[in-house]
Amino acid sequence: MAMAAVGVGGAVAFLLPQRRQGAVPWSGGRRRAPVAVRASYEAGVGVMATKVGMMTYFDPETGKPVPVTVVGFREGGNVVTQVKTAATDGYDAVQVGYHGVREDKLTRPELGHLGKAGAPPLRHLQEFRLTAVDAFEPGQPLDFADLFKEGDLIDVSGNSIGKGFQGGIKRHNFKRGLMTHGSKSHRQLGSIGAGTTPGRVYKGKKMPGRMGGTKTKIRKLKIVKIDNNLRVLMIKGAVPGKPGNLLRITPAKIVGKNIPKN
Repeated sequence: MAMAAVGVGGAVAFLLPQRRQGAVPWSGGRRRAPVAVRASYEAGVGVMATKVGMMTYFDPETGKPVPVTVVGFREGGNVVTQVKTAATDGYDAVQVGYHGVREDKLTRPELGHLGKAGAPPLRHLQEFRLTAVDAFEPGQPLDFADLFKEGDLIDVSGNSIGKGFQGGIKRHNFKRGLMTHGSKSHRQLGSIGAGTTPGRVYKGKKMPGRMGGTKTKIRKLKIVKIDNNLRVLMIKGAVPGKPGNLLRITPAKIVGKNIPKN
């Protein structure tokens, strides 16, 4: 549970070397360029949702089947819990809370942070970094139907399904070895490097290991239908995770439209 985010200014100050008291800066040689941190901006404020499952949706105009993922919203919805500005926090962002819970499920600092914004107890908090936050205020509810409409393109991110420890064939789509003619290497990895030169295994070599269970983003998915009565939406295609997984939905970034080319 990420209940708070560290400011960019604090992270930069931690990385920069601390000057000792009374020390004179060295003026010889080439001066290093100042450290600059660039965080990714969202194309617009987003919301959090819960994956329900997948189904087949028949387009009423063409009658063709469309594979869709049904996404719903838990009790409590999405509420703005904090508005960060460049004057107070060093950057502009909107913190959103999701999934209402009982008060005994949260700690006193978490309840105090949410109570300051006039928000109910919420389990998940995430930030959406924006270029302008003038239109938001703490305690403001965010309705998906007001932010998106049918036909919009969105980016959906979440934790993918964990597969555990897997071999090279399943993890990296390697080819299987011969099953006949005396071959004893069927699903083994095979050679992973040369002998004398370089005498080691290069970093980043595709080998067996843990598969899945990482943050994954699927970009430019289309919203097929929004049902306000059931409070669900249907997204064309698959999204990360299994049913019940937490999802982060934001407007799709399109260069030249809502993201500048430079």
